[in-house]
Amino acid sequence: MAVAEMLLEILIYYALLGFMVAIVFLIFGIGKVERAAKGAYFFRPQLIPGIMLLWPVVIYRWRKLAQSPEQEG
Repeated sequence: MAVAEMLLEILIYYALLGFMVAIVFLIFGIGKVERAAKGAYFFRPQLIPGIMLLWPVVIYRWRKLAQSPEQEG
């Protein structure tokens, strides 16, 4: 049972960290990553489950887009 408990604990921490990333990203980052999302406040809560699951990819893309020069279009 120790392995199952450890895996469950890892999953809980992964989901908790994903939720925190989702909240921070939806408040501060989504408007910088996707310009069409500015002002779309009722749409943002629907993104929470996906961001929680893919939070490492979200952080990577957010950082990559923040480092690149501002692009038009």
